[in-house]
Amino acid sequence: MFRHQGKGRTFKHNLRIATVLSFVAGIVNVTGFLAIRQLTTNVTGHFALFIFDFENFKFWKGAIYFLYIFSFLFGSFASSFMIEYFKETKKLNVFVLPTLLEVFILLAVTGFYNITDLSYPNIIACSLLFAMGLQNSFVTKISNAVVRTTHLTGLFTDLGIELSQLFFPETHPRRDKIKATIKLRIFIISFFFWGGITAGFLYSAIGLKTNTLLLAAIILLTSLFYDDLRFRLIMARRKHLQGR
Repeated sequence: MFRHQGKGRTFKHNLRIATVLSFVAGIVNVTGFLAIRQLTTNVTGHFALFIFDFENFKFWKGAIYFLYIFSFLFGSFASSFMIEYFKETKKLNVFVLPTLLEVFILLAVTGFYNITDLSYPNIIACSLLFAMGLQNSFVTKISNAVVRTTHLTGLFTDLGIELSQLFFPETHPRRDKIKATIKLRIFIISFFFWGGITAGFLYSAIGLKTNTLLLAAIILLTSLFYDDLRFRLIMARRKHLQGR
């Protein structure tokens, strides 16, 4: 899921990573909004507010939204930079690095929130946006731009286009591929939704507050462990078969 790239990557690999990361993004999205009343998985709304405040001469307030946008951008840059820098190291799964950094940020935000009790909500917002920039960047690179998990606007656009193509089999004959892509989009949207529902329940009904982010961190770490264990088992099996 985190290792296969290029021609060795299959639809199942993309589906697995899409469900995991979209669920995580849903958790971060709702937890961030409930905690600090800010969107923490995309920057579209922040860009609109940034322009609005500047037009009304509220430059400092607008600058905060610019920092939000830059945090997401810098997260994407940092993720891609790490992947490009370490990709020549064959023994290293380069996608582990940005994932572990995302886990660290989620854990740090949880601890920071518990200590400061919302004294610095802008720092929390920037940190979560940075983490989502990391995630969106590495999942885009590992899936060859097939999977994006932190926001739904583009997903609904692509889903609408692909659904319409099913009605024109003559011009779009590869119906199996279109149906597979539609399935992937629906899985991402559904798990983003269920991640948000889960976060809302844990945050409000159970009273975990920002400790809900711990669930997202645990899911990421478990996925990395499972992926590495599965890879080692497959390699061990291949060596065993070759040794016969």
